[in-house]
Amino acid sequence: MLKFEGHVPIYKKLIDFYRNKIVTQELKPGSKIDSINKMISRHQVSRETAKRVIKALIEEKLVVSQVGRGTFVHNVTEPIKVWGVVIPFYSNNNEQLISELLIKANAAGRKMEYFLHYNNPDEEMRTIGQLIQKGYEAIIVVPNYDESLTGEFYRRLSAGSTKIVLADYTMSGSYFKYAIQSYDLGVKRAVDYLAQKQDGNYLLLRHENWQGRNMVFNLMKETFEMILDLKYSHRKLFYCADIDELTKDYFKENCITGVLSVQDSIAIRLIGRIKSWGMSIPDDVSIVSYGNTELTKLFNPALTVVDCKYEKMAESISELICNKNVKNQQVVIQPELIIRET
Repeated sequence: MLKFEGHVPIYKKLIDFYRNKIVTQELKPGSKIDSINKMISRHQVSRETAKRVIKALIEEKLVVSQVGRGTFVHNVTEPIKVWGVVIPFYSNNNEQLISELLIKANAAGRKMEYFLHYNNPDEEMRTIGQLIQKGYEAIIVVPNYDESLTGEFYRRLSAGSTKIVLADYTMSGSYFKYAIQSYDLGVKRAVDYLAQKQDGNYLLLRHENWQGRNMVFNLMKETFEMILDLKYSHRKLFYCADIDELTKDYFKENCITGVLSVQDSIAIRLIGRIKSWGMSIPDDVSIVSYGNTELTKLFNPALTVVDCKYEKMAESISELICNKNVKNQQVVIQPELIIRET
């Protein structure tokens, strides 16, 4: 029985209750939902309230009523020619991926829309469910950064005619198509490059918006630590999630001569601060960023990067959506190191 508290009308709470079960696919497409009598019994509401709830769900096209049989979760049969891109937050890295995907969508004669799930697993699941309900031809998802929280959702998800493609995903054995980059290879190439520049310790600079458990950052961190253990055991690795905590003294006291940033925009902010401290790049500190967005070429000094190959990723995603003859359902893109001025 649903608990009714606060000042929200009972019928609205019930609509939200069933809507959430439908879009997160606890109630599968084509499955039968509670009848009026069952709703009355389960939630201790009046017949008029139960009728109002079902009427609202029908109007939202979440369910369909069949005379003599009951009410069923809407099952989309005709997809609309739209690609939905679902991302955790807006950043220059995600902007680059969206731009490349838009080119591919236009070439395929499709519209494209993007949606934020705010690094929130519940919002991610609701958004994907809603887009499936609306009949989107494809949904491209950059998952929240603790992907284990949505693992069960993806295992039971019934996408129907909608094609789900995961991008920047770290969990192997996906039940859907994915086009991802090899983070461990990218980190290895960055660390080997930094080790050639000068002796000293390293800083792994993460995004301040990445809260809680972050499987992408954990993978990069574990790879970095493993490479140091195997090849550069005399060097230490430091971490920072807030660039405002960094000072010239912090770099000097910890003998930090190499930095790997998880995003280009953060690396550029750090470069500005290092220059203001009177330190030289790359003579005193070498910097590598993970991304290779447009910012890295326009900024001075031009940023040395691990190239995520967003154009290649968008091309692979488009193939997974459009080409029925593509047999490889899972594409792993090999990032490359591009050496510039930092």
